[in-house]
Amino acid sequence: MRERDDILQAVYQVIQERKGASADTSYTASLLQKGIDKILKKLGEEATEVVIAGKGGKREEIVYETADLFFHALVLLGYYDIDPEDIYAELRRRFGTSGIAEKASRPRE
Repeated sequence: MRERDDILQAVYQVIQERKGASADTSYTASLLQKGIDKILKKLGEEATEVVIAGKGGKREEIVYETADLFFHALVLLGYYDIDPEDIYAELRRRFGTSGIAEKASRPRE
């Protein structure tokens, strides 16, 4: 596992551990206890903040907001007990494939 994978996995493990924590002492526990709608709202807010930071073009703001987005994406994964390794595996599967070809290979809904 690469170093960049390690920190995401470490944060995910803390999120999993916070599932049983008191909402009074843990932001993550409170978010998880509020349920999927609150988690999705926060994820959407963070995605919007990344877009705004990207438009502003300030590197430090893009980094900061992207870290928030990654964290809240990990909370979503934790809510559903989806290990980040599943995401890494999907990215590995797609790696080296044209984005156009990959999208065309998806089943149509």
